[in-house]
This record gives sequence, structure tokens and C-alpha cells, in this order.
Amino acid sequence: MISLIGLVGGLGLLIWLTIRGMNLFIAAPLCALIVALTSGLPVFAGDSNFVATYMSGFTGFIASWFFMFLLGALFGKFMEDTGAADALSKWIISKIGYKQAVFAVVAACAILTYGGVSVFVVAFSVYPMALSLFKDANLPRRFIPATMAFGSVTFTMTSAGSPEIQNWIPIKYLGTSPYAAWEVSLVVAIFMALFGYWWLKRMVGKAVLAGEVFEAKPEDPEIKEREYPHPITGFIPLLVVLLLSFFLHESLAQLALIVALGGGVLTLMTINFKYFQNLSTAVNLGTTGALLAIGNTAAVVGFGAIAKTTTAFQDTVEVMTQIPGNELIGAAIAVSVIAGLTGSASGGQAIALPLVGPHYIDQGVDPEELHRIVSISSGALDSLPHNGYVVTTIRAICHETHQRAYGPMAALTVAVPLIGLMFAIALFIIF
Repeated sequence: MISLIGLVGGLGLLIWLTIRGMNLFIAAPLCALIVALTSGLPVFAGDSNFVATYMSGFTGFIASWFFMFLLGALFGKFMEDTGAADALSKWIISKIGYKQAVFAVVAACAILTYGGVSVFVVAFSVYPMALSLFKDANLPRRFIPATMAFGSVTFTMTSAGSPEIQNWIPIKYLGTSPYAAWEVSLVVAIFMALFGYWWLKRMVGKAVLAGEVFEAKPEDPEIKEREYPHPITGFIPLLVVLLLSFFLHESLAQLALIVALGGGVLTLMTINFKYFQNLSTAVNLGTTGALLAIGNTAAVVGFGAIAKTTTAFQDTVEVMTQIPGNELIGAAIAVSVIAGLTGSASGGQAIALPLVGPHYIDQGVDPEELHRIVSISSGALDSLPHNGYVVTTIRAICHETHQRAYGPMAALTVAVPLIGLMFAIALFIIF
């Protein structure tokens, strides 16, 4: 009982401190320590102590994602410094109009995500263009995180055919393919895209009518009178990233992102080298941004590593996988809750599937239906305030606060996927 109180209390405190803006390098290990102490995990003694377990999760994430974060941050900073992002955004605005700035950002994120680019990297890559588009259209910048997240972690990340790991993890446990239950997945993805976009436009429109406008920040790049490159020079590097990740993700898996981003950075430097304002400064700022972003995320991953070792967490997993009633509903609840506790869609799947998979397959559940439900459900409650992607996008990339930006993001990355999940379950039950 004490372990459960500590787990829930530690998670609640982490969410509250995150919303309040406390530094995650302090908040995450502090809350993890509370969870550890209430669960009887030794702080220093033994091999599986608090320090070793927390740092294992922390350093493990950095080891897996450092080069992706670094190259993604450099790519975004180079797009900004050369003026390629501004040139591309101005061209888009000239073709589709200021009113379609939101659509342009959503579409760019969706194309890159479905092309295989990691959602973390998409945020780095698209932000400079999104900032320019919102500025030119005079839209409230607090909606930029929600707009990018909607195009990245909702209707694309967990859909059939998506190369994102949230669609591939179930294959190992269920023996399915990335196109499992594609018919229902397509219907649900279209529904989520249309409904979410309508909701996003409604929120932005309401804010504009209330008098909200774009507000510059000290962190924004200084706009000077300068010669801009041709808009296509901003599109070609994005296309290189998309194509390389698409064609290499099956053979190189996660390493394909390193190759794709490296190719994008080199392409951008090659075709726009003469447009750099200050290359060394861009490198320094990009590197610093990458370290801050990956550090914030790793801090939360460390909390999840501690949470997974507790008795309360193990009991919660067991209870979630034994929920009576329709098997798909039970699987959806189990994965959603575990993803919420760990703040990770992939983490929730990796923990739940070894138990959920055999349990429901033995009861005769269609593996393809289970695959799709597990995938969609992992992308809902994972986007609570302490989620690494949420923290990185809002704070490190967009320089916003949770108080200003998380509300719209929660609507689009928590509420919309939950509604889509219920729709998918209904379709499977009916048909």
C-alpha cells in the first residue's frame, strides 16, 4: 500500500512540478527518490540501488538517442541560420495564404513522421519553419507545440504502415506486420486527422478573436535585412531526410535516422553554405539545445526506470492485464495506464505486451486487431505533462511553458487519440 501511495504521489508531484516549470534535472530524480524510498529500494547499497537504477535509465536513453538529438538540433538551427526556413515559410504563405499556416505545419510534421523520422527529430526540424509561419500569419505562438505534436504523435505515429517504433513493437510479440488491421487504422487515422484539425483551428481562431497575437521572444532568431536562398533549398534537405529514413529504416532500423539526418545536414550545408550568418554560432547553439533537450527527456526516463522496479507498478500491470469484459478494451486500458505511468508510448508497450499478448491471444483475440489497439492506445495517456517528448517540445525547442502551451497539446495528443481509440474498438466489435 505504501508503495502504491509513493508511486502515485511521486508521479503526481512530478506532473505538478513540471507544470509549475521546475527544472527537470531536479524534479525528476527528486520524485523518483520518493518512489524508491516508499518502495524499499535502497539508495546506495546493492547493485540495484536507486542511484544505479535511475542512472541506468538516464544514460541508456542518451546512449540510444544522442546522435539523433544532436543532428536534429543542428538541422533545425542550420535551417534557421541560413534563412532556408524563412524562405520556405514565405513561399508556402504566398501559395496557400496566411490562414493556412497551421495546416502547413501539421502537414510537414505528418509527412516527416510517416516517412520514418523520429518524432523528436521532427520537432527540431520543423520548428524554425513553424515559427516563421506563425509569425508571418500573426498567430499565437503558444499553439506551435500543439500544432507540431498533432502532426507527429497522433494520426501518423500509431497508424498502419507507420515506420515509427510505436507501430513496430507489437510485431515482435504478436507475429503481425506493420500494416495490421489497416482498414480500421485508415478510417480511425482520417477521423483523428479531421477532428483534431478542426479542434486545433477552433482553438487558434478563438484565441485570435480574443486578441492574442504572435509575441517575439529573446530566444527567437534576429530577423535582419538579408538575401534569402531559394525556397527549394529549404525543401530539398527535408526531402533528403524523408527519403533516406524511408528507404533505410528496415535495413538499418534506428541507425537510419542518423544517416537520414546526417544527409539532411550535409545537403543543407552544401546548397546553402554562402547563406550562413554565423556557422560557428549555429553549431554551438544547436549543440547546446540538443544537450538540454535530451537531458530533460532522459531525466524523465530515469523516473520511469525507478517506477518500473516497484511492487506497486508490477501489481498495477497485473491488475490492468486481468480486466474482465471485452479483451480489446482490457488491452487498451492496460497499455494506456502503463504508458501514462512511464510517460512513454514505447515503454508502455514493451512492459504490457509480454503479458497482454499471450494472455489475449490464448483467448482467441485476432492478433491484428490487438496490434492496432495496442499501438493506438499507447499514444494517448503517454502525453501527460511529464512525457519526454512533451517536455522537450514545449520547453527546449519552443521555449514555452506548460501553463501556456500544454492545454492545447493535451486536447490534441491525449483527448483526440482516446476518442480515436474508442472509435477503433467500436469498429472492431461491430465488424
